[in-house]
Amino acid sequence: MIALLAPGIQAQKEKVKNQPYADLKLFHLGFHVGMHTQDLILSNTGVTSAAGGTWFAEIPNYSPGFSVGIIGDMFLSPYFNLRFIPSLNFGDKKFIFREHETGEEYTTTVRSNYLTFPVELKYSSFRLNNYRPYLTGGVYGAIDLGRKKGEAILLKGMDYGLSFGIGCDIYLPYFKLCPELKFCFGLKNLLETDRPDLTQPELIMYTDALSKATSRMIVLTFNFE
Repeated sequence: MIALLAPGIQAQKEKVKNQPYADLKLFHLGFHVGMHTQDLILSNTGVTSAAGGTWFAEIPNYSPGFSVGIIGDMFLSPYFNLRFIPSLNFGDKKFIFREHETGEEYTTTVRSNYLTFPVELKYSSFRLNNYRPYLTGGVYGAIDLGRKKGEAILLKGMDYGLSFGIGCDIYLPYFKLCPELKFCFGLKNLLETDRPDLTQPELIMYTDALSKATSRMIVLTFNFE
C-alpha cells in the first residue's frame, strides 16, 4: 500500500517549473508600477523670527503617490544580478508649522515628482518551484521635476541616497511577476535656504525654522519581467 501511494505523494511535491531558464538570460528588460509614500526627516532650529514667533515644523501624515519605471537586469551569477531601474515617482508632502507660544498653524504642501536612477545588486535565494525570494541593495540619484518656486518651503532639485528592498519572483507561464517592497534613505540636505525666489518676504520665517531636511521613501511595486 505504501509503495502504491509513494508516487502520488512525490508528484504533489514536485511542480512543473514555468520558464526554467529565465534567470540565465544575460540581459532582460521589464517594467514596474506601484505606489509609494514620501517623507522628510526635519531638523528644527528653534530660532525666533523677526516677527517674534518661534515655529516648529512636522510632516504628520504619509501621502500615497504613484510610481512607474523601466527595469534593466544583467546576469552576473546564479545568485546575483545587476539592475538599473529608472523610475518616476509622483507625490507630495504636507508641512504643518506650529508657533510655540500661540499654537497658530500654517500649512503648506510641497509637490515632488522624482525621476530616480537606482543601480542595485539583487541577491536571489534558491528557487522553490515557481517562487524565488530575493534581497536588493544599491544607490540612487534623483531629480525633482515638480519644484515650484515662491512657496514657503523649497527643496533642492537633486538628491542621492541608499536603497534596500525585499521581494519575490513569481514565475508565471509567460513572465515573472515580482512584488517588491523598497526603502530609500536620502543622504543630502534638501532644504533650500537661499530664497531670492520669495515674492512674499514674510514666508522666509518658515524656511528659517528648519536647518535640515532629508528624504525617506517607501515604495511598493509590482515588477513585470
